[in-house]
Amino acid sequence: MSSVPEVVIVQRRLTNYRVPLFERMRTLMSQRGMKLRLLHGDPTPVEATKRDGGQVGWAEHLPTRYLAGGRLCWQNFGPRVRDADLVIVTQENKLLYNLVALTVRRPPRIAFWGHGGNLQSDRPDGWKERFKRWTTRRVDWWFAYTDLSADLVQAQGYAPERITVLDNAVDTQELIEWRRQIDATAVEAARAKLGLTGHHVGVFVGSLYADKRIDFLLQAAGAIRRRVPDFELLIVGSGPLAPMVEQHAARHPWVHYLGVRTGRDKVEAVALAQVMLNPGLVGLGVLDAFACGVPMLTTDCRLHSPEIAYLRHGHNGLMTPDTLHDYVDAAVMLLARPEVAQRLRQGCADAAGRYTVENMARRFTEGIGRCLDAPRLGETAPEWKT
Repeated sequence: MSSVPEVVIVQRRLTNYRVPLFERMRTLMSQRGMKLRLLHGDPTPVEATKRDGGQVGWAEHLPTRYLAGGRLCWQNFGPRVRDADLVIVTQENKLLYNLVALTVRRPPRIAFWGHGGNLQSDRPDGWKERFKRWTTRRVDWWFAYTDLSADLVQAQGYAPERITVLDNAVDTQELIEWRRQIDATAVEAARAKLGLTGHHVGVFVGSLYADKRIDFLLQAAGAIRRRVPDFELLIVGSGPLAPMVEQHAARHPWVHYLGVRTGRDKVEAVALAQVMLNPGLVGLGVLDAFACGVPMLTTDCRLHSPEIAYLRHGHNGLMTPDTLHDYVDAAVMLLARPEVAQRLRQGCADAAGRYTVENMARRFTEGIGRCLDAPRLGETAPEWKT
């Protein structure tokens, strides 16, 4: 190990939304006398259909092998981290080499970065989740996505003083600036380009796969349209269910499938809407709603990622009971009552100021420093909860 602490983050695959985080962290860590390295592998064939991969010029590629139809992944990062002071990995059961790194080839310090549990698991007491809980207390530090994640980790007996809450985020400041640049003239031009004639518009932004509940979305949109005759729906994203969405849009001219849109183009699409409709899994997409000032409407579907902790019902978005009737009622109410929508938009602006990639990079860097300063797990006897 060199005199400059070397920290390695290992990612199974590199997504484009993580690139700004790693670039900012590299700068912050260098300013504090630490070196950051990033190792990443490749997506599964299904993940590749999302077309959300990112590139970092200084990152190092890891050979990646998927087994059991993508349910297991082998990435031998051991030879690459021999001189590292700290290795940060994500807590995923499918990452086979994590078990090696936690046992027979353990680095000086190893940390988890994760959710604290599989919030989409249909068997929370099954062997997969029990195994994950077994690994939870065997790392030197925890980088938890949100306060919800930290609560889950602590509930499994992990010492709170070894947890850093990251407030998981994407580059919202850039999104906010793009939204400021899109004035009424630009909105009207975008409406004309898409052929929008209605003044009540909803938008979905996200990957098109089962947990997003695309069937529910399309059913809800049809019910909203029957009650709000000029309602139109924009769908932004790609994934395994894209063909189904394309076919539905071909049969319903008021449904507009826009495919993948990133950066300013994505913000422009969201700016056309009064409500963001996402009845299924909510993750980082809630930050798009905050940054663009378009309140999100979701359901209590028990599929959400930890970022659902950011949505405060009645303040910056709405969460309804998990029924089509309740969801449609809430959407129609938002479209019909501009004073409610305005209150939620103000809440979105407040949240956008907190959940930024700059704050996340700062929290991550500070947590890394605390981890490096703390005794290694085996050198003390932490007072684990019972």
